[in-house]
Amino acid sequence: MTPKDFDLVIVGASFAGLACARTAALRGLRVCVIDSKPEPGARVRTTGILVKEATDDFDVPAHLMRKVRGVRLYAPDGRALDLSAPGYYFQATDTPEFLRWMAAEAQFAGAAVRFNTRFEGAEEARDGILLPQLGVKTRFLIGADGARSVVAERFRLGRNRRFLVGAEIECDPISKIDPRFLNCFADSRLAPGYIGWVVPGHGATQIGIAARHKRKPELTAFIDRVKQRFGFNRLHIVQRRSGLIPTGGSVAPLGRGRVLLIGDAAGLVSPLTGGGIHTALSFGRRAAQLVSDYLLDRGPHPAQAFAREIPHYSIKRLLRAGFDLAPPNFALNGMLMTPLARALAQRIYFHHRGGGADTFETWAEALARDDMSPSAQPRREPELRCI
Repeated sequence: MTPKDFDLVIVGASFAGLACARTAALRGLRVCVIDSKPEPGARVRTTGILVKEATDDFDVPAHLMRKVRGVRLYAPDGRALDLSAPGYYFQATDTPEFLRWMAAEAQFAGAAVRFNTRFEGAEEARDGILLPQLGVKTRFLIGADGARSVVAERFRLGRNRRFLVGAEIECDPISKIDPRFLNCFADSRLAPGYIGWVVPGHGATQIGIAARHKRKPELTAFIDRVKQRFGFNRLHIVQRRSGLIPTGGSVAPLGRGRVLLIGDAAGLVSPLTGGGIHTALSFGRRAAQLVSDYLLDRGPHPAQAFAREIPHYSIKRLLRAGFDLAPPNFALNGMLMTPLARALAQRIYFHHRGGGADTFETWAEALARDDMSPSAQPRREPELRCI
């Protein structure tokens, strides 16, 4: 091989791409990751909340996280419902530092990581794929380049068609916000089809909102509501971010030839909660294993094997259609404080982890099955990723 020949090139250096790069490099592949960002912590588009399962499955340094043990769900009229489960917690992360750590881990494993490098197209050859603008040839290409994947467009792969659109500010910590809770606000006027959120995060407070695609999330109005609710007048904004969250489930085809999609590019995001970091980490690693087996040991084609293992989200896509209807606020006020709504919210946020009525056990089991294909081992619910 020449110095610019690789076994695997990955487009996109976020959670899925960096997890994939580290595992592939550890398995002996020559790996290169390219990303248009100037550095791994730039232009973050997620609140960065992890479920406990994500940190059980993927070791993350404790100093990059802060535990949040409950969810406080607000109705439009201001009444609140507190939810928790014994032994369970979410992790609010310092997301830019988390991604910098992941990039360093991938490089330590042997992957080359190139920032300020945009994917501008590729050409299929008999024994690989050429990236002419980089002078690079690779035996396999993975697109981990987000909800509007350029790799998917170039190679005529499946593309995301349904989205939530979100906007968020990150500001200095607000002392009046209870650090024990993720604060979630149901309001069909401000956030039709989704919620607003206030996260007492890792060294910051994050305030955001999302709505179904083609509806504007009313971030300014939501910030005013948050100020009134928690009793403060001023905040110091450190960052603003916005982005699209795929809600249509996994795309098809996921790959062909020597190309595969992972992460948001593959639609591996829960249509119901918008959670995608856990699946990005898990299936980023799994994609690396499949590509390694294919290139080194004549294993099955990665796209075929990957498609058999990923979540189908059938039930969650149906529930997403219901959420997109955005019932009016007077209906939400009437529903959210009922025992049935409490049981439903407990299942959405915590699955089998305690609380809720016994009559919802079949519901919870169906949600759990929805996160896996028939051939996959049982997996747990991805994180609540607010944006």
